[in-house]
Amino acid sequence: MLEAVQTYEGGCHCGAVRFRVALERKEAIECNCSICRKKGFIHVIVPEARFTLLQGAQMLSTYRFNTGIARHTFCRNCGIHSFYRPRSHPDAIDVNLRCFDEDLTSEFEIEPFDGVNWEESIDRLRGN
Repeated sequence: MLEAVQTYEGGCHCGAVRFRVALERKEAIECNCSICRKKGFIHVIVPEARFTLLQGAQMLSTYRFNTGIARHTFCRNCGIHSFYRPRSHPDAIDVNLRCFDEDLTSEFEIEPFDGVNWEESIDRLRGN
């Protein structure tokens, strides 16, 4: 369901990294792959134009694994993964719903994604 554009801010635990997103939908994805499960990441995928890094670019480190396509960024001070560039949507930013300033998890429709079986599941996520 299309909603009015709402703006949210968030960041890492120590406050060094801050971001702003503009969203039309309160939709998120919870993936069961090894890294998402261990990080507790709830995915809000936004077009790059609707994401603004407000501060902390110099505090970001990047972790890559497996195919090396996804760029998992995290604050090198507190270790929190506020957002990253996902393999599934390389032209978008994937923001962690749990890193928004307010706890909005109950306001979002959160769909499960079978990341353990990524290759078999990705077309559904991409809307194919």
